[in-house]
Amino acid sequence: MKNISSSPAVKHLPLHDLHVAAGARMVAFAGWHMPVQYPAGIKQEHLHCRTQAALFDVSHMGQLRLHGRHADRALEHLTPADIVDLPLNQQRYALLTSSEGGILDDCMVSRYADYLYMVVNAARREHDIGHLKANLGEDIAVDEIHDRVLLALQGPQAATVLARLQPEIQQMTFMASRALEINGVQCYVSRSGYTGEDGFEISIPIAAATQFAEQLLAQKEVAWAGLGARDALRLEAGLCLYGHDIDAHTTPVEAGLNWSVGKARRIGAAREGGFPGHRRILRELVDKSETRKRVGLVVQGRVPVREGAALYDESGNPVGHVTSGLFSPSLERPIAMAYVQTPVAKAQTSLLAEVRGKKLPVTVVSLPFVPHHYFR
Repeated sequence: MKNISSSPAVKHLPLHDLHVAAGARMVAFAGWHMPVQYPAGIKQEHLHCRTQAALFDVSHMGQLRLHGRHADRALEHLTPADIVDLPLNQQRYALLTSSEGGILDDCMVSRYADYLYMVVNAARREHDIGHLKANLGEDIAVDEIHDRVLLALQGPQAATVLARLQPEIQQMTFMASRALEINGVQCYVSRSGYTGEDGFEISIPIAAATQFAEQLLAQKEVAWAGLGARDALRLEAGLCLYGHDIDAHTTPVEAGLNWSVGKARRIGAAREGGFPGHRRILRELVDKSETRKRVGLVVQGRVPVREGAALYDESGNPVGHVTSGLFSPSLERPIAMAYVQTPVAKAQTSLLAEVRGKKLPVTVVSLPFVPHHYFR
């Protein structure tokens, strides 16, 4: 987890005082003061999410509404995702791609009755808004939402907890997205998250957010969790972090995100191509011409292999580099994600990672490291 700086120009979350009162250690991340951990510590927060329910404040993420006739068709000109066929009250993972086939950002798109609701990465918020406004066309309005907090309630007890405040969430399955009333105010609720666990992301007006957060935290199953736990959880789940595991120099196929290219957008399908970089992306899907692939790595021993570590085959030839790495609280061993040359990307391939001048043995494994527990 990077993007941490000491810049004085960072913003406070609407619930900043609540985090400070809970003993959070605040750091600058993507332009915001964010809680990296609470007094219980990253490992305990992480394990609590795996067994109970953890509450994350992700209000640094950009929340947008797209209005206008055929906003879905317009958005399909910027992403390989199938947006036109996205059902009402459903959410879809989407990539914004460049003309070279690289990934400009990954985001979530939900369809509501009169608009599309998007959540984009905090570090790419300004870029994405400018990109959307410049390319969607003058008939599509892009409205940034400034008056809402975004909270993620994640873990096997998340549904039990949230159902006490809004029973209708029990009818939702993974990637459902609905406008529901909680405490008398309209919220946007999706059954999704970034941990690999069952859970919900709830967009709630700032004026109602403190009461809502305190109601959740008053329940025995719930505890705050910060950026540190979130990073470890998403890595165990094999989920990409923009700017680290995916970026403008990475194609969806290299990243193993083939499933994000909608079937209706592929060669020979109803709405083939039409998005930036489609020639390269669709070619790689068909002929598997990508020269590198994203893989999981497990490390022999206890020393973590961090982002940037060089990777070599057993003959000492350079074959790739690590993009994310840490000591897994769930598996109690070091894990990492990396890009390696296609010939050495097969599971169980033995490689070497360079750490402080020493080459440590690592093994390629399939992702995720920890099975997903989405409610389907």
